[in-house]
Amino acid sequence: MQIILVSRHLKAARTITIMPRHVVAALVVFVALVFSTSALFSWLSVHLRLPIVEDLMMSLQRQETKKVRDYLDNNLQLMATRIGELQARVLQLDSLGERVSDIAGVKREPAQGADRPGQGGPYLPVALSAVELQAEIDRLSFEVEKKSDDLAFLEFKLLEKRVKDRLLPTTLPVKDGVLGSTFGHRSDPFAGTRSMHEGLDFAAEQGTPVLAAADGVVLGAAYHAEYGNLVELDHGDGLSSRYAHLSEMAVKPGELIKRGSQIGRVGSTGRSTGPHLHFEVRMLGIAQNPAHFLKRGDEYAMIRRR
Repeated sequence: MQIILVSRHLKAARTITIMPRHVVAALVVFVALVFSTSALFSWLSVHLRLPIVEDLMMSLQRQETKKVRDYLDNNLQLMATRIGELQARVLQLDSLGERVSDIAGVKREPAQGADRPGQGGPYLPVALSAVELQAEIDRLSFEVEKKSDDLAFLEFKLLEKRVKDRLLPTTLPVKDGVLGSTFGHRSDPFAGTRSMHEGLDFAAEQGTPVLAAADGVVLGAAYHAEYGNLVELDHGDGLSSRYAHLSEMAVKPGELIKRGSQIGRVGSTGRSTGPHLHFEVRMLGIAQNPAHFLKRGDEYAMIRRR
C-alpha cells in the first residue's frame, strides 16, 4: 500500500510505501502499549489503593461470594428436600411391609428403635452441614434399599402362599349339594355294621357337574369295584383327592386340571345306594378329613346339611 503526501511546503509529492511488516509491527506495538498501560494501572491501584479500584474489586468479590452462597444454599435445599422424600418413603415402606407381612403370614423383626423408652420435648431443629446432609441421604437410601429387598422377599412368600393355596382342596366339588355322611365312623349303608367312612358324601341330582377342589394332575380316571367311576388328582407333596361314584368322567390320566374345572358328573356307580359324590383327601395315601381343607375356603359355610 502506498500513501502520497502533497503539500505546498514540499517542492514535489512524496510517496510512502507501507509494507505488511509495517502493519504487523504497528499492531505489536499497540498491543504492548495496551498491556503495559493495564499492568501499570493495576500496580498503581494496588500499591496506591485507589478508592475507585478498591470499590470495584470489592463489588466483584461480593458478587462472586453471593453466587457461591446461592449455589450452596440451593444445593442444601435440594439435599434437605431429598431427605424429606426419603424419610417419607421409609415410612411408606414400613407401613406397606407391615400390611403385606400380615397377609403373607410372615413375622417381621421389630423396626429399629421400636423398643426405645418414651421420649419428648419441644422441637428445636438444628441445621445440618452439607457433609451431615449427605451422610443422612446415604443412610436413608440404604434403608430404602433394604426395605425394598424385604418387600421383594414378602412378595415371594405371598406368591408361594398363593401357589400352596391353589394346591389345597378348598373348593366344594359339588355346588348346591347336600352333605350326607361325614368323615369318621358310621353305620355301613349295606351291612348295617360300624365302619370307617374316609371321606364326605355330597348328595346331588344325577349328572350334576363335579369340580376339581384344587389345581392338580390326573393320577387316574377308571372304574373301581367299590368307588365306581373314580377320578384321582395329585396336588403335589403327597396330597391327593378322590372323586367317586361318577356317572361319567371328563378327564384323562396325566391331564393338568385347574381349580373349579369340571372332571365328571355325579352318579351312583360302584358301591352306592343313590346319586351322590364321595369325596376324599389323602396325604401320602392316608385318608384325611376333607372338611379340614374345605373349611379354609369361602364355600364350606354355605353347605346344606341333612
